[in-house]
Amino acid sequence: GFLVYLANNTRPDIQFAVHLCARYTHRPKELHSKAVKRIVRYLVGTADKGLVLQPSKDISIDMYVDADFAGMWNAVAEEQDPVRVKSRTGYVILLDNCPLVWASKLQMEIATSTLEAEFIALSTGMRELIPARTIFQA
Repeated sequence: GFLVYLANNTRPDIQFAVHLCARYTHRPKELHSKAVKRIVRYLVGTADKGLVLQPSKDISIDMYVDADFAGMWNAVAEEQDPVRVKSRTGYVILLDNCPLVWASKLQMEIATSTLEAEFIALSTGMRELIPARTIFQA
């Protein structure tokens, strides 16, 4: 629970690893235990790192989006796992080069090509960017 909190609220750098481990909480294996310990060691080693927002007169909002078409990097995944065919969306919205909103999640739709997976990812990111832009343009 505490790793998910950190990943969602203060440490975007561990989000992918934490959520991948969280998918296996119903039937964890030693591999997942080692992964969680490695994440904790990483957090201890980078305890002095953090997100810093430097105020300026000109506010810039940038978004970076990427998708992994039907990718499943974990070689021990079960063959009948329906998640294997889903693509992954990742995006980060930066406010003056400081992460404001970030996400890495499986796409709800099943993409049939890399281009389609990228369009779905862009659409997902834009749903977060448009409201953020409206807030900061006012």
